[in-house]
Amino acid sequence: MSTLKIKKRLKVKRRIRKKVFGTASKPRLSVFRSNKQIYGQLIDDESQRTILAFSSLKAGELSGNKVEQAFEVGKQLAAQAASNGVSEVVFDRNGYIYHGRIKSFGDGAREGGLKF
Repeated sequence: MSTLKIKKRLKVKRRIRKKVFGTASKPRLSVFRSNKQIYGQLIDDESQRTILAFSSLKAGELSGNKVEQAFEVGKQLAAQAASNGVSEVVFDRNGYIYHGRIKSFGDGAREGGLKF
């Protein structure tokens, strides 16, 4: 990725983070994607701690392409969140456009039981 593209995404990310704030009852679901993996974490911004983190690395062997893998990771993260007593979240797309793997991750989390 070019540095201009990275700077543009970080600018969008800062703009989003001004509005998106997670609490203990409704944490922020932050998504990060690299070239090969996708990561999601539930963050309580009031106490500044991560409640739960899950990634495609923790999910073990996933079949399908990266979009299908993102769906499964979102679904598994939602299952772990439900076991921790979290049912509602605020979605933080982290400056990424809401399509492809990010959208698939969100759809998986919704199917797993998270509301946002």
